[in-house]
Amino acid sequence: MDPATLIGIVIAFGSLVAMINLEGSSVGSVLLMPPMLLVFVGTISVGLAGSTFKDFLHSVKSLPKAFTAKPSPPAESIDTVVNLAEKARRQGLLSLEEDAGKTQDTFLRDALQNIADGTDGDELREMLDDAIDTKMKTDNIASRFFQQLGGYAPTVGIIGTVVSLTHVLENLSTPSTLGPMIASAFVATLWGLLSANFMWLPISNRLARLSELEVDRMTLLMEGVLAVQAGSQPILLRERLTALVPEHNRGTAKAARKPGSDDHLKSAA
Repeated sequence: MDPATLIGIVIAFGSLVAMINLEGSSVGSVLLMPPMLLVFVGTISVGLAGSTFKDFLHSVKSLPKAFTAKPSPPAESIDTVVNLAEKARRQGLLSLEEDAGKTQDTFLRDALQNIADGTDGDELREMLDDAIDTKMKTDNIASRFFQQLGGYAPTVGIIGTVVSLTHVLENLSTPSTLGPMIASAFVATLWGLLSANFMWLPISNRLARLSELEVDRMTLLMEGVLAVQAGSQPILLRERLTALVPEHNRGTAKAARKPGSDDHLKSAA
């Protein structure tokens, strides 16, 4: 689990609580049910209205991934491909069919099975490219949905403030209550801005970044297995794949793996 999103959101709300306390107020002054209900329910509702129900369900199911997903280090994918290259040079491409049956990664499994079946390299590249494009489109649905919520939330908050201020104007005959009522009216705008910038937009950006890393991993595997099919030397293949990964993101594999070990297939999932 990569806790970056959770830590960031907690610190953001923590800074808000600290500011409220330092100003001598209380958190309860902003925890008002009516404006919060309008902002959260209204924002999600208009987000649903601007999408399809299937896309909405997909986005909701993708939400936990923003907090729990842990990107696979590129070093693991590189080790996987290099081990496959070593095995292919020793036992031939047909031996990769055995590895295809062991891996839990559907993308890698399909690629290895097609290599074992003798699929042409150009056709295999086209097939894998299509799979990557589909992955990008699928992930973009959830990211775009939460980005839209981040755009709707502030406006919904303003709507809540306008409604509350209308109620304030109806009670000008009681000046003693105007101060608290006006303060409560702006809570809707506050929650609209907070939910957009502390929740929806960070979640959208997190899902987009996770998708980028996954697509990079799939691209790395694609280039690797195509090189294996072409008979590339394992040492040169490792150097080539390593050069495709930004230095700060290369990482290291969890454990060294012996050539031909089955563990590298499990780690690729």
